[in-house]
Amino acid sequence: MRDLQNRMVESIPNLSPQLRKAATFVLDNPSLVGVSSISDFADAAQIKPNTLVRLARALGYEGYEAFREPFREAILKERQDFPDRARWLQSIARKGRYGELFGDMANGALSNIEALYAGITLENVKASAELILHARRTFVLGVGVSNSVTRNFAYLCGMAIETVTALPREGNLPIDDIDRVQPDDVLVAVNFHPYRREVVQAARLARERGAYVIAVTDSMAAPFAAGAAYVFTVPTHTAQFFTSTVALTALFETLMAFIVADAPTDVVSHIESFHQRRQKLGVYWSDEDR
Repeated sequence: MRDLQNRMVESIPNLSPQLRKAATFVLDNPSLVGVSSISDFADAAQIKPNTLVRLARALGYEGYEAFREPFREAILKERQDFPDRARWLQSIARKGRYGELFGDMANGALSNIEALYAGITLENVKASAELILHARRTFVLGVGVSNSVTRNFAYLCGMAIETVTALPREGNLPIDDIDRVQPDDVLVAVNFHPYRREVVQAARLARERGAYVIAVTDSMAAPFAAGAAYVFTVPTHTAQFFTSTVALTALFETLMAFIVADAPTDVVSHIESFHQRRQKLGVYWSDEDR
């Protein structure tokens, strides 16, 4: 299957628009190829079944059934080789030093995700999303490894609502912006051990000014968690030296999903118009650019 996928990638620039659309959908949904009939797969890809036949022949196969066989074999092999996570990780570890590291990283990431969702509640995520939606201003503070995650969250929120700001701003300390916080504003503060002093100070000042604090940290005993409206504990375990942000990213993606789900219909329309405007302005790559 990997060889076939590589050939598809190489052939895409030379395919017609419809074949290119089919090939792209195949590459993005390899498992679907192995379990779907030609008509079901064509419906999912929004193409005609004959387009899949033409794609198969363009890649050297007699027809669609021969084309999908490598995908079916891959699914079967995956079930035989990796029936559960434990055996899968054991099989990786047999590949030597780097196999062990690969397995440790995979196990750490998967375990962090599981522990995150086991330790948080739907009710707290929903309540936090509502706080952010109805706040005059929401400030999202992350420093160090969490800074890129919090900035991405603020960027995504900006497509829907205009009240979310990432901190610290360029050239500022977090405390500079928190000094202007008003009652009923929200501060989402992210801080992991060893705890950064500026985040602890910002959270305490925000509470003093009557703002809601949503603390995202690795321990309920974190120095800025006391008095927070909501506390989300995020596992950061990893086989490498640096803190893992896999679960942190998952938390913010979930919070973003709840914000969109709870938002008025005009917010969803705003997100759609945001992307449509970018599409019209040529911001995104299109097939015509090939």
